[in-house]
Amino acid sequence: MSHASEVVTVMVVDDHPLWTDAVERDLQAAGFSVVATAADGDEAIRRALATRPDVVLMDLQLPTVSGVEATRAIREALPDTKILVLSASGEQQDVLDAVKAGALGYLLKSARAEELYEAVRRTAAGQASFTPGLAGLLLGEYRRLATEPAKPERPELTERELEVLRLIAKGMTAKQVATRLVLSHRTVQNHVQNAMGKLQVHNRAELVRYAIETGLDTESS
Repeated sequence: MSHASEVVTVMVVDDHPLWTDAVERDLQAAGFSVVATAADGDEAIRRALATRPDVVLMDLQLPTVSGVEATRAIREALPDTKILVLSASGEQQDVLDAVKAGALGYLLKSARAEELYEAVRRTAAGQASFTPGLAGLLLGEYRRLATEPAKPERPELTERELEVLRLIAKGMTAKQVATRLVLSHRTVQNHVQNAMGKLQVHNRAELVRYAIETGLDTESS
């Protein structure tokens, strides 16, 4: 990876050769090192793996594999390579899809040259860069997600079912649980069956595994 004193390496991905040539020329003149270009998603993935650039300037509308899919593939294969989307589209869904796929920033093609250079530098340093207004789209979406009711971490078990499940997870038999909680053996078995139904597990071993995975066996009873 590049440090401040090193030249930032960039790959330019776009299916318009004239645009790619112009961006490559501008970046080189601004002191960046363009190590590769690609005209489609497949080629972008291959060339990124071969050259391992610090930053990939990624268009979204690409032949073969979309820019979003190419972004996802490159991020999975090369965690140190940062993706900066450079697109003509400022549509909310495109911005969200790109960020979800792993893009660190999103710039519109209408950006000035200086904005592009600054965004590439920031991206190489691991900082997010967005054309003004696009970051607001993301914030709005994240706020909406944050205010949606959270899904419960585990299905709603009654206090008694949880109590029975905790004791069984600690190795007690149904009879021992019945004695401990001063319940009939049949009542304990009913609680176990109800819990298994809610958790969609099919036997006691799965029930115990669920309790251990969710930390129930370590909660105080």
